[in-house]
Amino acid sequence: MGITKKISWQSLPRIRSALGLDVPKGHFAVYVGETQKRFLVPVSFLKNASFQRLLSKAEEEFGFDHRMGILLIPCAEDDFIALVSQLRRRL
Repeated sequence: MGITKKISWQSLPRIRSALGLDVPKGHFAVYVGETQKRFLVPVSFLKNASFQRLLSKAEEEFGFDHRMGILLIPCAEDDFIALVSQLRRRL
């Protein structure tokens, strides 16, 4: 007989986040900077040339076949936040 671990209601948000189940429709998760802080980004940003350059940089540095299945963005958090803020103002 296997050991069954009881999952508490308090742990569900962390589990949903780890599995990517908390990403709203029309968004995707990226991990930014040395601390790999998680951000949810609207899919519409994929059309923007500045964001596309950032993704190209990520592909050059990490590739898109990452062992953990996450999209890492090689950029300082402050720079990423500034870019996202600028893009949100344009929406």
